[in-house]
Amino acid sequence: MNLEQASHSSAALTHSPTLRRLLYEALASLGLDPTDTYRRAYQGVPLPPPLFSGREEHDNAPLFWQALAGLTGDVDIGLHLGEVMKPRPLDVVSYLLLASRDLREAVLCFVRYQHILSGGFAARLEEEGETVRLVLDLNYRGFGSLRQQMECLALLLIKMLGSVSDGEFAVQGIDFRHPAPRRLSEHRRLFGLTPRFAQAHDALIFPSALLARPSRSANPRLFALLSQQAELELAELAENQLFNRVRYWLTGNLGQPGCNLKACAVALDLSGGALQRGLAAQGSSFRALHEEVRRQRALELLGAGQAIREVARACGFAELSPFYRAFRRWFGCTPQAYRSRCTAPQT
Repeated sequence: MNLEQASHSSAALTHSPTLRRLLYEALASLGLDPTDTYRRAYQGVPLPPPLFSGREEHDNAPLFWQALAGLTGDVDIGLHLGEVMKPRPLDVVSYLLLASRDLREAVLCFVRYQHILSGGFAARLEEEGETVRLVLDLNYRGFGSLRQQMECLALLLIKMLGSVSDGEFAVQGIDFRHPAPRRLSEHRRLFGLTPRFAQAHDALIFPSALLARPSRSANPRLFALLSQQAELELAELAENQLFNRVRYWLTGNLGQPGCNLKACAVALDLSGGALQRGLAAQGSSFRALHEEVRRQRALELLGAGQAIREVARACGFAELSPFYRAFRRWFGCTPQAYRSRCTAPQT
C-alpha cells in the first residue's frame, strides 16, 4: 500500500483574499512596498494577486507573518498595520456586519460565516453575565498563535465593530495566546489598556450591554439577501465539511496530550455528542479519522527516515507494542518491513 492508497483526499483549508488586500494598502501607508514585502516573505512560494474572488491556501500565511518583523525592522509591525488599516466592505461577511440590526447580530454573523474569511478560524461568542468574550482563535498546522497577525486582526476587528456601533464599541480587556513582548507601550497606546498574554485563547472582552446597540446602517432587506449569499458561499467550501475540519485539527494535534474527542469538540465549539452525530451523518467518526491521520503520519515519517520509536510517539502512541499492533492492522506488516519494501531498489 502506498501513501495515496493509505488515505483519501482532503480539501486544504483556505482563506479569502480580503485581508491581503487591506494589508497591501496598509503596507503602502507605512511606506513599504507591498509586492516586494510579500515576495521576500514567501521566498519563492507562488502567490496569486489579491483578487475579489478566489481563495488562498491557509497554511501559507505563517510565512508572511513570521517574517514581517524582520523584513520591516518593526517589532510592533502587526499593531502598526492595524493602526493604519481602513476597514471597508470587501466581502459578503463585512457587508453583513454593516447591514445587521445591532451589534449582537453582527457578531453572530462573524461567528456563523467565519470560515468564509478563513478556514483556520475557531471563533465563538461566550456570554457570562455582564461580560462578553469574542474568541478569535486562528489556527495553523505546526504553529501557535502568530503574534503580529493576531495583534493586527484584533485592532482591525475593533474598528469594524466600532463602525457597526457608531464608534461606541470599546473593549474592557484583550487576551492573546502568544507570550508577552518585551515592550508594551504600543499596546497600551493603541488598545487603551494592557492585554493579557499567554492565555488559553485570543479574545476581545467587552460589556454585554453593547450587544443591543442598534446600527444606523441596518438594512433588513439587504441583510436577508446577503445572508442567502453567505450561506451559498459557506456551502461551497468543501473544506468546511465537519470531517475535514476534524481531520485538520487532528493533524495539528496528533501526538500532543489531550488529542481526543472532547478537546476537538471544544476547539470546534461543539458538544462531544454533536461532533459524533455530525461525523456520523457524513459517514465517518472521530475514531476513524483519528486512525486515518495516524496512518498518514506514520507513512510520512517512515518515508522521511525517522526512527520507529519517534514515529510511534508522533502518532500518539506512548509505547512501541500498541504502535506495532496498529501498524500491522493498517498495512499487514511491521514498520521495518514496510520501510524495507519501500526502499528496496526497483527491478
